[in-house]
Amino acid sequence: MILSNDHHDAPVGIFDSGVGGLSVLRHIQAQLPNEHLLYFADSAFAPYGDKPEHVVVQRVLDIAAFLASRGAKALVVACNTATVAAVRVLRERYPAMPIVGVEPGLKPAAASTRNGTVGVLATERTLRGEKFLLLRDQVAAATGARFLLQACVGLADQIEFGEPGAPALDAMLERYIAPLLAEGADTLVLGCTHYPLVQASIERVLRQHAAREVVLIDTGEAVARQLARLLEAANLLRGTGHEPAHLEGFTSASGTALTAAFASLLGQQVPVREVAVGATLSNPLGTHI
Repeated sequence: MILSNDHHDAPVGIFDSGVGGLSVLRHIQAQLPNEHLLYFADSAFAPYGDKPEHVVVQRVLDIAAFLASRGAKALVVACNTATVAAVRVLRERYPAMPIVGVEPGLKPAAASTRNGTVGVLATERTLRGEKFLLLRDQVAAATGARFLLQACVGLADQIEFGEPGAPALDAMLERYIAPLLAEGADTLVLGCTHYPLVQASIERVLRQHAAREVVLIDTGEAVARQLARLLEAANLLRGTGHEPAHLEGFTSASGTALTAAFASLLGQQVPVREVAVGATLSNPLGTHI
């Protein structure tokens, strides 16, 4: 895609440690159907949750630089771990650019719970993050909600690289979700963008173990709304009457795998390129899939 000099016509860059951010991208497409989109899956470095913070920060800056080099007018950090580790640094690096991060939906969960007990499924790094813990304390103090934190070690990796609906996935979900239900959680926060991609499997576990209805909180829709607000405030919305919106994919790993993920998860055939970011940013474009 050749970008127009019109800043309204420039794309929005979206990135995640892998395919999890597609759960956010589908909400952005639904709410902003006229926007050109660039999606970067950093699958070669997934998962982020077990990486040192400085490594995650550098990856975020490298990917943002790549998307900026492709003309991105705004950035969506479609990864909870990356948001916790690096969104502040990213906003300092690009102070004039609209940037939206993802955080676990503690506020909507507190509003949804009927008995005041909320389970939070997320990566270890997200749950240890100062930003997250501050948010938890603020929401708990304001609402009286009790948050049960469950670090889901290996779950994002299983979703990224495992087989959908595989017994190993169901066993892992049961191991993480059943204790929260046993402690009375009637609301579960999907605190990683990978998790909504296996919502059907999560609901299957809930049917087996929950004695009552359990509400699932996915913040992808809220992220899309915030992006729309920021683009409108900055006069960056792409209007109707132009050529149809384009979606391009980039990955640090297998282009074939990301192409398959677009097809299976979004039902779309999307052009994908394998790229290297960071030290090789000066020559970013690789093989077209």
